[in-house]
Amino acid sequence: MEAKLLNGTAEQYQALDEAIRTAQFVRNKCVRYWMDNKSVNKAVLYAHCKDLAKEFDFVKKLNSAARQASAERAWASISRFYTNCRNKAVKKGYPKFKKHCRSVEYKVSGWKLSGDGMSITFTDGFNAGAFALYCNGEARHHILNSKINRVRVIRRADGYYAQFCLDVERKEQGAYTGNVIGIDLGLKAFYTDQNGNPVEYPKFLRRSERRLKQHQRRLSRKFKKGAKSQSKNYHKQRKRLGKVHLKVQRQRKDWAIKQARCVVASHDVVAYEDLQVKNLVKNHHLAKSIHDAGWSQFTAWLDYYGKVWDKAVVSVPPQYTTQDCSNCGHYGSKNPIH
Repeated sequence: MEAKLLNGTAEQYQALDEAIRTAQFVRNKCVRYWMDNKSVNKAVLYAHCKDLAKEFDFVKKLNSAARQASAERAWASISRFYTNCRNKAVKKGYPKFKKHCRSVEYKVSGWKLSGDGMSITFTDGFNAGAFALYCNGEARHHILNSKINRVRVIRRADGYYAQFCLDVERKEQGAYTGNVIGIDLGLKAFYTDQNGNPVEYPKFLRRSERRLKQHQRRLSRKFKKGAKSQSKNYHKQRKRLGKVHLKVQRQRKDWAIKQARCVVASHDVVAYEDLQVKNLVKNHHLAKSIHDAGWSQFTAWLDYYGKVWDKAVVSVPPQYTTQDCSNCGHYGSKNPIH
């Protein structure tokens, strides 16, 4: 569940920024400690957080559980690197330092929710204070009546948000129709079912590309090469550009949710292509269109609603799923001689 943090002063939002930067500092320090020492595990990184709090006063201001959460982020990148090495992956993903972190994560302490769920107060050493929570009634009901495991504060182009990690399993009674659908993902049509019925994609990025280029040019003109810090007008324009990107992101997510919900609600069995998007985007002529389509996001929501409504949603290998001939466009079973 997510809610926007409103009615805060400039000093309060600055305190949230300081907490986010401190979480980034702790995460990078943990990665550096792993690089410089042997036999480092998660418990050792937890202990290192205590040492950082003793060494740096600003780190001590951050809640101890939030420091541990930052260490967990560092350990997640380290363990992923170990896993890739064991699996002999081509790209190992060696842990890197984060330069632009946008979130800080609290566990069960460092924050306090009001009794009516209308506000939240951050109680760590940065003294960010109370913020109003803006969300719909259903989300507020779940926040108040569920166990909250973690609270994550995220900075976006249009403000600050609080994400609540709830210990709840969502199950709903679905309407069973007996219908079965097979989905063939593509670019000309977002997906085509087994009967050849296409669903067109709005292409949100392509539609907003002109506006994005205008804002990017304005940002480039305000950039001063070699300047230690850019002007206020530069940062204002940077936020405007970020809002345009954020709008495209939200449009794509909203469309994917609605399409996935519609497909799963009207069918009992859904089969879709398990496309390897990482490999497909290596084609630089199609990479932008593939990213704009958001296939992975769509299939993730298909899986989610399948679990919520207890319906069969399965992924199948993409080989021989597209039935349109690349030469003549004939629809039918693939035949290499055709």
